Amino acid sequence: MSDNEEEQGPKSTFTTYMAEGDQLFQKGEYVKAIECFSMALSLQPDDKNCLVARSRCYVKLGDAESALKDAETSLKDNKNYFKGLYQKAEALYTMGDFEFALVYYHRGHKLRPELQEFRLGIQKAQEAINNSVGSPSSVKLENKGDLSYFHKSNGVRPKHLNHSHKQESKKHGQKMSKYEKTAKQLLGELYNDREYLDKLLQDEDLIKGKIRTGERVQDLIVGCISYLDTRTAFWQQQKPIYARQRDRKLMQQQWNRVRHKPPSDPTRYVLTSLEDIDKALSAGNAESGLKKARELMKVVKEWSEQVLPNKREVLGNLHSCIGNALMDLGNMDKALHHHEKDLELAKKGDLTDSKSRALDNIGRVYARIGKFQQAIEVWEEKVPLAYGGLERAWLFHEIGRCYLELKRYGEARDYGSRSLTAADDITDEKWQLNASVLIAQAELKLGNYKASVLHFERALDRAKLLQDDSASEAIQKALREARHRVTQ
Repeated sequence: MSDNEEEQGPKSTFTTYMAEGDQLFQKGEYVKAIECFSMALSLQPDDKNCLVARSRCYVKLGDAESALKDAETSLKDNKNYFKGLYQKAEALYTMGDFEFALVYYHRGHKLRPELQEFRLGIQKAQEAINNSVGSPSSVKLENKGDLSYFHKSNGVRPKHLNHSHKQESKKHGQKMSKYEKTAKQLLGELYNDREYLDKLLQDEDLIKGKIRTGERVQDLIVGCISYLDTRTAFWQQQKPIYARQRDRKLMQQQWNRVRHKPPSDPTRYVLTSLEDIDKALSAGNAESGLKKARELMKVVKEWSEQVLPNKREVLGNLHSCIGNALMDLGNMDKALHHHEKDLELAKKGDLTDSKSRALDNIGRVYARIGKFQQAIEVWEEKVPLAYGGLERAWLFHEIGRCYLELKRYGEARDYGSRSLTAADDITDEKWQLNASVLIAQAELKLGNYKASVLHFERALDRAKLLQDDSASEAIQKALREARHRVTQ
């Protein structure tokens, strides 16, 4: 979409902008995708699918407030719109409001218990809460799908934040607990405010009062304490905005054992730098991420493994980051070189997860430049390393797409079937939809028109269930062609 087009208003149809936005999202070009979805919304301002799609882009860019706004707008006419509920939960999770996110994951799970997204959301939100320094006993939600648990004590402070006068008196003269030490370190100057709010909450006369707007003083104090505890949890979680992305997850696993070391340690410096690089790349700022990655690599190469025990993992991570940045900038040759260096280091160090990551990225480069046979060979090497159902569904689908591009329709159909099986195993409707379309396209090319119709019909059912109007429209068009072939 050109700048002139954006200035002069929409020049195409709603469906076209939606399709273009979806493609850009899949490529990781979130800023451009937002532009397309915004143009689509200028034509149909209340389209909930488009609002959710734009919200997803904002989450990827770390703009949680805009993501939450779009998600809430999508729920304006239908509070049970499951895509909107999921996206609102994702936005709240990104903001660090894990408890509220958990509420909406539960609400969505109650409406659509077969969807894995809500189950995974509940799991990751609970883990975030359980790992928080602010919860000696974890917050447990009743599966009611609403906010009633926040109010069931009629404004009384939540149990895990409650301290009686006896508890306070016992603390005097005792050594500060491990939790308090951690909270004080994370909150800094705000820790004194946290203690002051605790004392205010013990003033029974004060908390019974109300301010001019009618809001109770007790509610304000509890809200402030809850906010500080949530912030503490968020900082303890190392800002998990991008924790769901594969590379960030791998990086966290590799470096968890050195988090306790002081900031002056080289490992802490590296971890912080890698997070900065990841943020820049996730925000679509490839040039900044590339520059930071190259600067860090120059420093790391000068260190010995005694100084940095995980030097090989770090260099592999940096080659991966540089390769992804170069892909975003369109420099595929250099991107391929760095991903191959990542693979080389992974094989030398027998690093299975790093090897899987490198093969994934090398395949993506080949597919982007139209070298589908090479992409297939690399991704087929990755197959034994893909353990999760979602990863297998994606991988089999991408291999099948490459075979379809090579007009090897039998192999395309076979990999489409494997993708569908993986998607069925985890009840992932999105990948059930994608796999069904791939199989239908392959069957159509093979002349198996009745089989093609059956799979297009299954895909259409999934698109309707997902309330994906753009996909439904495209599938219906293909289905008409397949049915016409049957009658010929």
